[in-house]
Amino acid sequence: MTGDQVFNAVGPLVVASPAVLLALLGMAALLGKPFSERTTARLVQAAIVVGLTCSLTVLAIMLASDRRLLSLTLGNWIVLPQEHFRFTFKFTFDRLSVPFVILSFVLCGTTSAFASKYLHREAGYHRFFVLFALFLLGMVASSLAGTIETLFAGWELVGLSSALLVGFFHERSTPVTNGLRVWTVYRCSDAAFLVAMVLLHHVTAGGDFIRLLGSRPWPEGEALLTSGQALSIGMLLLVAAAGKSALVPFCGWLPRAMEGPTPSSAIFYGALSVHLGAFLLLRVGPLLEQSFLLCAMVAALGLATAVFGALAARVQADVKSALACASLAQVGLIVAEIGCGLRYVPLIHIIGHACLRTLQLLRAPTLLLDYHALENAIGNRLSNVSPAWEPATPERWRRRLYRFALERGYFDVILDDCIARPFARIFQWCDAAERRWTDFLAGGPSRESDALGVPGPVPVAEELQ
Repeated sequence: MTGDQVFNAVGPLVVASPAVLLALLGMAALLGKPFSERTTARLVQAAIVVGLTCSLTVLAIMLASDRRLLSLTLGNWIVLPQEHFRFTFKFTFDRLSVPFVILSFVLCGTTSAFASKYLHREAGYHRFFVLFALFLLGMVASSLAGTIETLFAGWELVGLSSALLVGFFHERSTPVTNGLRVWTVYRCSDAAFLVAMVLLHHVTAGGDFIRLLGSRPWPEGEALLTSGQALSIGMLLLVAAAGKSALVPFCGWLPRAMEGPTPSSAIFYGALSVHLGAFLLLRVGPLLEQSFLLCAMVAALGLATAVFGALAARVQADVKSALACASLAQVGLIVAEIGCGLRYVPLIHIIGHACLRTLQLLRAPTLLLDYHALENAIGNRLSNVSPAWEPATPERWRRRLYRFALERGYFDVILDDCIARPFARIFQWCDAAERRWTDFLAGGPSRESDALGVPGPVPVAEELQ
């Protein structure tokens, strides 16, 4: 068999393995007959082994044939000739997507093996692995996306599974509230992504990355856009990446996301999902290079996030939140590297950081035992050891920095007061105006809820608590 024949045989299995896993677990849950814990764990491991093996096979084919770009098209699903629009599921294997998809399979396999023991006899065991399969499919689709529509589809699957797993313990109000906040931030970033996708179709009459970034393989492509077009579209994509990767000012949701189970915290917010925004910026790297101002904005946003993450990580009261803020610092540095025009360095940084954070978050439940054992071995309180720069910092500045970090930069308060509350008031005013108009036309209460005495909308101040 030739290399192309082998690729045509194993390439589709990279995407099909998580899709089949999701179909099996999802159908069993819908029918009310979920698999046993052992069967579920074996199905997950089998799907990951198949996907990883096929990914490594594709990598071997590319190395053996010295090819840097292989594409797999599943056909045009929607074709509108008048508007020159085509929705195509296309998957691209190149120097960016192949390492990222291999990383996804490796870390998902490690986390699933941990989760099968960690969630043993947990009431939501099967629900967790259904959402885990949804996340895996979304990560594979996002990593291998050859069109911006395919990337957006995987992007949405990752966001949905992430928000649902933050609220995994839905018998408590705090995880549900934090899950809603995560979903709200994702909606903002997704809206920016969607507008950028529409503009790209308007400018280039298509969403194919090869058509947009040139036929040369990543990272040597050249965007077929003017500097102004690249700036406007790139700013929207930067907002999308900032929401998904918890960059400033959207960084407040990442510590809140630690309300979910430890396995999802490790694989989502320490390893893969939190790097998806940086992956998007790497994918459209040639577009960023068309505008110096855009590159400067990316670098500045990354550095601001890195400084904030480093400060916030030092004042967190629990280990998962501290690791989340530490992840922010590293993701900020990765984004700054992308803004400086680097490509392979941030990719290697993502891989190393994802592996480290996965290990740290999976070890978090036993970290206190190790900490006390280390204290006993050293014979001194580790908390008494201060960094060298602290004595050189004036006391008043230390207090201000401490307050700033403890309040997580006041970003949540600013977003609530300047964006969420004004929008909520506008929508409530529109709802009240509609209610008065329909009541006038109906000659009485026009809504069934009004006639039944159901309370109206929750006031904005209470809604945002």
